[in-house]
Amino acid sequence: MPYIAKLEKAGIPTVVVDYQDQEELIKETLLRHGVTEERLVHASHTLPGPADVDSFIQPMLEALTKPLTKKEKESARWAPPQPRILFEGTLGEAQTFYQQTRYIPPPLDAPIALYTDGFPIIVPTEELVQEMLKGTSHKPEEVITYPMDGPVSASRRGEGAEATKKKGEPVRFENKQWTATVEKVATIAVMAGCKPEYLPVVLAIAQSGCPTGSQGNAGYWACVSGPIAKEIGMNAGVGLLNPGNPANATIGRTYQLMAINLGGALTGESRLSNHGNPFNTGGVCFAENADGLPSGWLGLNEEYDFRKGENVVMVSGGGNVRGANTPPGGFRALQKSGHGGVARRLNVKGIPGPHNWLEYMVPDIWADHDGGYTFLMIPQMAQDLYNCGFTSKEAVYEWLYKKSFLTVKEYRDRGGGDLSTNGWMGIERTSGKHWKELSDDYMVPLMNDPAANNIIICGGTTEFVVLFNGRQGGLAPYNVFSIDAWR
Repeated sequence: MPYIAKLEKAGIPTVVVDYQDQEELIKETLLRHGVTEERLVHASHTLPGPADVDSFIQPMLEALTKPLTKKEKESARWAPPQPRILFEGTLGEAQTFYQQTRYIPPPLDAPIALYTDGFPIIVPTEELVQEMLKGTSHKPEEVITYPMDGPVSASRRGEGAEATKKKGEPVRFENKQWTATVEKVATIAVMAGCKPEYLPVVLAIAQSGCPTGSQGNAGYWACVSGPIAKEIGMNAGVGLLNPGNPANATIGRTYQLMAINLGGALTGESRLSNHGNPFNTGGVCFAENADGLPSGWLGLNEEYDFRKGENVVMVSGGGNVRGANTPPGGFRALQKSGHGGVARRLNVKGIPGPHNWLEYMVPDIWADHDGGYTFLMIPQMAQDLYNCGFTSKEAVYEWLYKKSFLTVKEYRDRGGGDLSTNGWMGIERTSGKHWKELSDDYMVPLMNDPAANNIIICGGTTEFVVLFNGRQGGLAPYNVFSIDAWR
């Protein structure tokens, strides 16, 4: 999109070829780069390639050869208003105001809430917002800024922008690239039902820009690491992804409310995930169980070069969520006496543990997934890995990386490879060679590096692990933010 903007400003006609159901998203993206009028040609979801090209090649050529009109030559940076929406009126009128919806045409064909996630909210009165602001020492008018330099995806860069976010620059919330103040974030924390002591966590989450993804089925979540989790009563134990814990629930909800109110992420317009993700329904936030870490294993805060006593929040995302394929009873039989189906697969029947239970999972976890995983792992399962010789999380990450290798022939049969290799026209990272130069039996990894994996110790006592997409599927390594900076 930035290149299209550059050509248009130079007087060179351009055409965007995309599907009709993406039209609103395309227009919105172009507006962010200063293109107020663009020529669009629709491709087909179903026609075979040659027939599809035949259907749009003529209108595309005509659009490319017509001189730009006066309106098409106009250029303006899209600057939608960001009003201070604190409703004045009766409580009943305010409830009606904040619950209003707007009909979105197909591919949605349904009404969508403008200010909420579809659930009732606490009306953010002046008094409640002022009370919420007591949770931070920062001024209400302070703008939320990036705490560090970090990458910006090509689709999000403005004309002339560099490839990185700059420390101290205003955070641009996706999808409409709006900015926000401490007061705006506090207002949303009120709407979500947060207490003032949760506000530093919410402000740290806000520094992520709260992306939602334009397509796909990404689900975003946050994990708090540090003593503040206990201080504010977060759940790091049994049922931590379930409803019921006020801190987890309301802090998690702020992510989606910020995406809607600060990023304009409206389903059916800029947010076109095909089925969506249950993690986005109400939002997800939980805490790390630092007390359950095996000796020598680092918590999330220390993994990201913060101190053990510092408070941070990780914001990450991914579409894949799956449970372990290790039955709890089979897991216990494996470790206690080397019996059961898990022991038979690992060929350790009759041999007491400890055993590396990850060996049992490896054949299945990459059957339909490229990249690393985030493992929500209970303390006992982590301790069993430690007893097998994994004296650090990094050792587990390295082992998983080595286990992810497969042949080029096998990799070509995976759907994700076509995209990640630029249609097999790019360079394979481990060899430095063009993909088409590699032999069929050359071994390639399914992740960029071991750090694409991530382990978070949390959950109850039953031997079960939950997997999300790994770090490379989210915002890493620029996705962990200091909570203490906002106290």
